[in-house]
Amino acid sequence: MKFDTAYSLSLDDKLSIYDVRELNFDETDAYDSDTDRFLCPNDTCRAAFDAGNVLSTFNAKNVNYRRTPHFKNTPGTRHIEGCRYASSHKPATGESEDEREEHFPSEFVLTRRTYPRKTPQAGTEGQVPQAPAKPPSTRTSASVGANDTTPDKTSVFAHPVECYVSNLDDKDKLKAMPLKIGDHTSTYWTFFKKIEYLQDNQGLIYWGRIKAIKDYTNSFRIDFEKKVWLDKKPYSVNVYLSKKLIENYRKRTAFLEQIKAAASSARPLYCFFYGVTPALRQVPSKKNPEQTFGVFSADIENLDHLIIREVPAAEAG
Repeated sequence: MKFDTAYSLSLDDKLSIYDVRELNFDETDAYDSDTDRFLCPNDTCRAAFDAGNVLSTFNAKNVNYRRTPHFKNTPGTRHIEGCRYASSHKPATGESEDEREEHFPSEFVLTRRTYPRKTPQAGTEGQVPQAPAKPPSTRTSASVGANDTTPDKTSVFAHPVECYVSNLDDKDKLKAMPLKIGDHTSTYWTFFKKIEYLQDNQGLIYWGRIKAIKDYTNSFRIDFEKKVWLDKKPYSVNVYLSKKLIENYRKRTAFLEQIKAAASSARPLYCFFYGVTPALRQVPSKKNPEQTFGVFSADIENLDHLIIREVPAAEAG
């Protein structure tokens, strides 16, 4: 049984597996999921057992992954009768056990979520709180709602991207699933726009296969394979990641590991980004600086809204 939300004992709140990944890679936060305990997200079920009744994680700490990150039961995890997170629970219509992200957040929130900590007991600063004598909190986070549901909003870009990528072969589902970003509401299918069609509309999630990643030591340029056509002429497309942007990024180590591995990888990789729309620019020619040529380019402004990853369904299709 896989699911993407669990109760974190150290934070006394429900987290998606994507929240856990954010915290693990955040260099400004001392969080480590290996020292946390994850319990059933169903409030009633969680209250029936002590804090030793834990779940495990999958792909919570791998920088790169192909299979959908999730929480899962351990062989010893117990649930009350009827809990939808029990291994014996039969998936309802619309649920599945394949390698897809089934929990589609209806809103991608552009303001990053914060994760307040419990107030530590005297002498325990920096330590994971010990299991309480009473059952763990049964409070329901305002972002969650009912005691058995997954969050309907996310501020982690990887979550909607995983929904799209892992369901790319199911166009009807992507067209049926609503997504809101800022003031714009549409569907997952509409919000994700292939890079070669970026002129269709602004303010979308653009994506495409990477042709090359130029490593300038302290900055990078990502070149896309597909070109944009304008006035019957093809133009290359790229995005630029500045030195300052990378140096100030709170997940700098994980990001550099990912992009440097991608730059030298022979595997087909794709880039997804949100927040900027490449526009036509005139840049000087290397061979003849006095001459210029056109390219659709953009400077990435927020690394939280950029992902490099594999898209198996795109290769298969």
